[in-house]
Amino acid sequence: MQFTYIPKGVCSRSIDIEVEGDIIKKVSYTGGCNGNLKGIGELVVGMNIDDVIERLQSIKCGFKNTSCPAQLAQALKEYKQKG
Repeated sequence: MQFTYIPKGVCSRSIDIEVEGDIIKKVSYTGGCNGNLKGIGELVVGMNIDDVIERLQSIKCGFKNTSCPAQLAQALKEYKQKG
Protein backbone atom coordinates (compact mmCIF):
# COMPACT_ATOMS: atom_id res chain seq x y z
CA MET A 1 0.00 0.00 0.00
CA GLN A 2 1.18 3.50 -0.81
CA PHE A 3 0.20 6.61 1.09
CA THR A 4 1.30 10.19 1.64
CA TYR A 5 1.64 11.80 5.05
CA ILE A 6 1.76 15.56 5.67
CA PRO A 7 4.21 16.10 8.54
CA LYS A 8 3.66 18.74 11.21
CA GLY A 9 6.26 21.03 12.79
CA VAL A 10 9.16 20.17 10.47
CA CYS A 11 10.74 21.44 7.26
CA SER A 12 9.66 18.57 5.01
CA ARG A 13 6.31 19.08 3.27
CA SER A 14 5.28 15.47 2.67
CA ILE A 15 6.39 11.87 3.15
CA ASP A 16 5.52 9.24 0.53
CA ILE A 17 5.53 5.75 2.01
CA GLU A 18 5.09 2.32 0.47
CA VAL A 19 4.40 -0.61 2.80
CA GLU A 20 3.86 -4.29 2.07
CA GLY A 21 2.42 -6.10 5.07
CA ASP A 22 4.51 -4.87 8.00
CA ILE A 23 7.60 -4.14 5.90
CA ILE A 24 8.61 -0.76 4.52
CA LYS A 25 9.32 -0.87 0.80
CA LYS A 26 10.00 2.80 0.03
CA VAL A 27 10.11 6.19 1.77
CA SER A 28 10.70 9.54 0.13
CA TYR A 29 10.42 13.04 1.55
CA THR A 30 9.54 16.26 -0.23
CA GLY A 31 11.35 19.25 1.22
CA GLY A 32 13.60 19.24 4.24
CA CYS A 33 17.28 18.28 4.39
CA ASN A 34 17.61 16.43 1.11
CA GLY A 35 20.65 14.23 1.76
CA ASN A 36 19.73 13.30 5.32
CA LEU A 37 16.16 12.42 4.39
CA LYS A 38 17.26 10.32 1.41
CA GLY A 39 19.54 8.48 3.83
CA ILE A 40 16.72 7.83 6.28
CA GLY A 41 14.53 6.62 3.44
CA GLU A 42 17.17 4.12 2.33
CA LEU A 43 17.96 2.93 5.85
CA VAL A 44 14.37 2.00 6.70
CA VAL A 45 13.70 0.00 3.52
CA GLY A 46 13.17 -3.63 4.47
CA MET A 47 12.54 -2.82 8.13
CA ASN A 48 9.48 -3.79 10.13
CA ILE A 49 7.09 -0.89 10.82
CA ASP A 50 7.23 -1.40 14.60
CA ASP A 51 11.05 -1.31 14.60
CA VAL A 52 11.07 1.97 12.68
CA ILE A 53 8.52 3.51 15.03
CA GLU A 54 10.51 2.43 18.09
CA ARG A 55 13.80 3.81 16.74
CA LEU A 56 12.57 7.11 15.32
CA GLN A 57 9.62 8.31 17.40
CA SER A 58 11.60 10.23 20.03
CA ILE A 59 14.12 12.00 17.76
CA LYS A 60 14.05 15.79 18.05
CA CYS A 61 15.40 18.41 15.62
CA GLY A 62 17.08 21.28 17.42
CA PHE A 63 14.59 23.10 19.64
CA LYS A 64 11.56 21.42 18.01
CA ASN A 65 9.54 18.74 19.80
CA THR A 66 9.68 16.55 16.69
CA SER A 67 11.80 15.83 13.61
CA CYS A 68 11.40 14.47 10.10
CA PRO A 69 12.30 10.94 11.31
CA ALA A 70 9.82 11.26 14.21
CA GLN A 71 7.17 12.36 11.72
CA LEU A 72 7.82 9.18 9.71
CA ALA A 73 7.20 7.22 12.92
CA GLN A 74 3.97 9.19 13.45
CA ALA A 75 2.86 8.43 9.89
CA LEU A 76 3.45 4.72 10.47
CA LYS A 77 1.55 4.80 13.78
CA GLU A 78 -1.44 6.37 12.04
CA TYR A 79 -1.19 3.84 9.20
CA LYS A 80 -1.31 0.98 11.73
CA GLN A 81 -4.30 2.50 13.54
CA LYS A 82 -6.28 2.69 10.30
CA GLY A 83 -5.13 -0.84 9.47
